[in-house]
Amino acid sequence: MERLASFSNDPFDKPPCRGCSSYLAEPYIKCAECGPPPFLLCLQCFTRGFEYKKHRSDHTYEIMTSNFPVLDPTWTAQEEMALLEAVMDCGFGNWQDVANQMSTKTKEECEKHYMKHFINNPLFASTLLSLKQAEENQLTDTAIPFYSSEDPPRPTFDSLLSRDMAGYMPARADFIEEFDNYAEWDLRDIDFVEDDSDLLHALKIAVVDIYHSRLKERQRRKKIIRDHGLINLRKFQILERRYPKEVQDLYETMRRFARILGPMEHDKFIESNALEFELRREIKRLQEYRTAGITNFCSARTYDRLKKTREEERMKRTMLSEVLQYIQDSSACQQWLSRQADIDSGLNPTMPVTSNSGRRNAPPLNLTGLPGTEKLNEKEKELCQVVRLVPGAYLEYKAALVNECHKQGGLRLAQARALIKIDVNKTRKIYDFLIREGYITKA
Repeated sequence: MERLASFSNDPFDKPPCRGCSSYLAEPYIKCAECGPPPFLLCLQCFTRGFEYKKHRSDHTYEIMTSNFPVLDPTWTAQEEMALLEAVMDCGFGNWQDVANQMSTKTKEECEKHYMKHFINNPLFASTLLSLKQAEENQLTDTAIPFYSSEDPPRPTFDSLLSRDMAGYMPARADFIEEFDNYAEWDLRDIDFVEDDSDLLHALKIAVVDIYHSRLKERQRRKKIIRDHGLINLRKFQILERRYPKEVQDLYETMRRFARILGPMEHDKFIESNALEFELRREIKRLQEYRTAGITNFCSARTYDRLKKTREEERMKRTMLSEVLQYIQDSSACQQWLSRQADIDSGLNPTMPVTSNSGRRNAPPLNLTGLPGTEKLNEKEKELCQVVRLVPGAYLEYKAALVNECHKQGGLRLAQARALIKIDVNKTRKIYDFLIREGYITKA
């Protein structure tokens, strides 16, 4: 939106740019949300997205310029202001001096325009009056309309809604169980009496001060929960899943900094990164089209359709090669068929199988989230990953071997294989590991 610049032609009369401190030259930018004083930027700082304190690059703005007609199509607003200033400086009737000061209009043009629009214009006075009345109406204080607020929800104790809201009671703005819920217990036996010594009185005051600090921390945490909308965690998680996987990982990483940025700034940061991710993905797709020699979107749609067909054919060839690889090994073939059944049912496919020929080694087992993982040390975790043994089964095998070793005073590999009915190679690795770590001894 264009607005008339309220400064003279002299650049030294204008305030400097808030970004580079240079003197402003029309056109320049004025922030419509910051001020007073007005927040002004030159075009260079505006295109760079300059931000300072509360000013943000996405604020609404006004283009400050005088290069547009007001009263006459041949006279710009800047020339109108220059004419009025020249008349004030040179005096009414000295049209030659006025024309010399303006330097863009002749003596006759200045006199004719001034007499027509500022002296003999019957609407000029009424226009000024209406503008003044409109300004007074804007400054008039109006009453704020009253709207009755909705009744906050009051979920019953231990209900599903109450658990989803972490026991929050909207009508009281409190939780059933507050942070540091038993902070008041330290004050229940404190009583200030006149017979207290100075030291005892100071100790009681210190306890009260500590209690106040704990209350402040409780209020701080509650404010963070309210401001960021974390009361209904399930709803918050649903909103979080709308982002791609990469943005969700960033959301999880940056969540701990949300208390510093504030809710609006944090959401803007995540949204900007989501937009950047989408732009990068789109740029990568366009670069792929350009590499393939595609110059229009009609050809791009054909290219995507053919690419999808090629990927399906490649998957079929891969499946066929896997079948031919494992067809001679009944155990590996059974594992391959099980993996294909998982894929067809929509489950995550299992890891690549290992044939007896030793052509392909299975990757280490991922122990994340498996029961019993927290009971293992780092070496035991590494063993379970390499052997591909779940922690619960390993702990059971370990306890059986250790008990048998204590009974017999030692343990042989053959005895270990008789106790553990699993693959002999895995038994050998577990047996060697327990001996190496000192859990059992050889007989």
